Amino acid sequence: MNAHDTHPLHKPNTRRLITKKGKTYTLPLFLPVYQPKSNLIPIDDLKNKFSSDGLIVNGFFLYKDAEVKAKFASGLTIHEYIGFDGLIMTDSGAFQGLKRPLYLENKKIVAFQDEIKADIVSPLDLISPPGDNYETARKKLASTCKRIREAKGLVKNSILAGVQQGGRFLELRRKSMEELMEIGVDYIAIGSLVPFFNKNHNLTTIIKILKDARAIAGDELPIHVYGAGDPVELPFLAALGADIFDSSSYGHYAVSGWYMTGYGALKKEDQDRLREYNCQCDICRQLPDVMAVFDDAGKLAGHNLFVIMDTLNQIRRALEDNALQNYLNSILKTHEQWFPDSSLNKTWEQGFK
Repeated sequence: MNAHDTHPLHKPNTRRLITKKGKTYTLPLFLPVYQPKSNLIPIDDLKNKFSSDGLIVNGFFLYKDAEVKAKFASGLTIHEYIGFDGLIMTDSGAFQGLKRPLYLENKKIVAFQDEIKADIVSPLDLISPPGDNYETARKKLASTCKRIREAKGLVKNSILAGVQQGGRFLELRRKSMEELMEIGVDYIAIGSLVPFFNKNHNLTTIIKILKDARAIAGDELPIHVYGAGDPVELPFLAALGADIFDSSSYGHYAVSGWYMTGYGALKKEDQDRLREYNCQCDICRQLPDVMAVFDDAGKLAGHNLFVIMDTLNQIRRALEDNALQNYLNSILKTHEQWFPDSSLNKTWEQGFK
């Protein structure tokens, strides 16, 4: 069997996300990370040019901003503050907690997110990077599950994300999923996968984790992969049963000079591939030459987000037409030609042996 053969993909996605307000969202869904005071792409553009159905906002930063917090205390909702009526998910600051002490209680940040009426809220989970040993990952998992149980009793206006932890240990990942099912969460978020994403696209660990998670979660619950934002990988994650993705990759890649495509990211030096790709997004079509996009990080971020959103639309169409395997095959074929040293084809094939 080679990477272009038919694999036992997850059954076509018929899941929908319904918020506590009763709004229904078609899956899969991408949530751009939005930073109210410093985003490369303004909120009006996210709404109007990119047709974003949802966003993810760092609730911890809002909580720590006294001026903003006072506005929320007066009754302002996060949708009113952002100026966005689509889906808004908030993060708890867990990622920041990996780098420094937060001096923050789980119950306080969860209650804050719920009070400002975020559609989906996050517990203050404990991230387990690949370097954590088994015992460290086990203790973080136990603490995370305890915090999710506490959060479930606090949330009234929002959906609580049940965050899977367990680091690089599949046994702990399975235990985490089983406990989330016992707790009775309505939304699964796969945590601590960002360190496993890399420019070489080695999906070995990600495949195992997502296959197990979907098998344990069943067919109804939405699964969100925190930090997934490379368009060449999103179709494969969707094929494994993931529904929702979020990332600030569109901006980070732009600042580092990476031009996203549906087959892998390119640098300015890759002129032949850039011209072969012949991007038709609103930004690239208006430039006299595609190379000019590298002179403006904002324009490059916009191009990158267009590619991500277009990828999500292609995934939806492929799922609707029962043509996801054909879509994956076309990506694998071009990706292998463009990036012969990449691990994507090999690890995708091996993941189903």
